[in-house]
Amino acid sequence: MIDARVHLFISGLVQGVGYRYFEMRRASAFGLKGFAKNLDDGRVEIVAEGEKGLIEDFIAELRRGPISAHVTDIRIEWEKPAFDFEGFNAL
Repeated sequence: MIDARVHLFISGLVQGVGYRYFEMRRASAFGLKGFAKNLDDGRVEIVAEGEKGLIEDFIAELRRGPISAHVTDIRIEWEKPAFDFEGFNAL
């Protein structure tokens, strides 16, 4: 059941280190829908919809990331679900 949506901006060493691949696997494992994309300023942007508790677990995993990444900050913005995703994709 989708009851929450989150908009995330992840800072640190998160591009070119397999971070998006890691989070796509984790999002799928949690049954989340949305997208992730690299931003020109070096951050990764993620929008995810799903159960709020599962999204919170997802965020906890994102703080660790893959071994090659180093997350320094995650900006979290909770939103109302828009139900406009069929799966989870990297853009």
